[in-house]
Amino acid sequence: MPFATLDGVTLHYRYRPGAGVPVVCLNSLGTDFRIWDGVIAGLGTDVPVLCLDKRGHGLSDEGPVTMAHLVEDVAALMDHLGLRHAVICGVSVGGMIAQGLAAVRPDLAAGLVLCCTGARIGDAEGWNARIDTVRRDGIAAMSENILERWFSTRFRRTQTAALAGYRNMLTRTPAGGYAGVCAAIRDTDFTEQSARLALPTCCLAGAEDLATPPDLVAALAALIPGATVEVLDGCGHLPCIEAPEAVAGAVSALRGRLM
Repeated sequence: MPFATLDGVTLHYRYRPGAGVPVVCLNSLGTDFRIWDGVIAGLGTDVPVLCLDKRGHGLSDEGPVTMAHLVEDVAALMDHLGLRHAVICGVSVGGMIAQGLAAVRPDLAAGLVLCCTGARIGDAEGWNARIDTVRRDGIAAMSENILERWFSTRFRRTQTAALAGYRNMLTRTPAGGYAGVCAAIRDTDFTEQSARLALPTCCLAGAEDLATPPDLVAALAALIPGATVEVLDGCGHLPCIEAPEAVAGAVSALRGRLM
């Protein structure tokens, strides 16, 4: 299991070397980098891929969390590994981190695949309520509501073993790390910043996503010059799990444009 200590924070990551444009996968709130396994399998063994557990999640350190920290962690790890001009593929808060990275380090991001995300997600009232519940009662108290927002009705009804596994992933996330990333999302509005982005961008929305509905994703695509948007039928908030072939296809198509 590879680890790197960068700017005093130890990050858990997985890097598969390869040839051509690298791909960097950035996770959602309450998950670790295993959510990308299906997407990575669809990219082919010659594609270089980096994924990591953001601070406060998986096997990475906790510590202070702001959106700037999350962006800086990705940049520091890419610098550490010598990666440049990558397709940055992020889901939910991972998509926000991708937008932030492209804005401050255009040398690292050659294209974006933004899944189920927005320039701004939710409002302060909602995030503060979630932070209070996590600190008071733990993540398990919210897990059923969160899973309903993560996955389509069909997935929840037919993939019961997988659903139980993803519940475990969610509830075993450190409460402090989860609350910290909630606050980072709460405090971030990339509306003006992302409107100035100038790189190929594909936005993917889940038709059954209750967390970042298709209208929010479409608004993000309209914000970024030249961005496209696709709505995935029968998919919730995590297309990397429910529709990995579609995500891998979008990444491959964008890589093809850059090579």
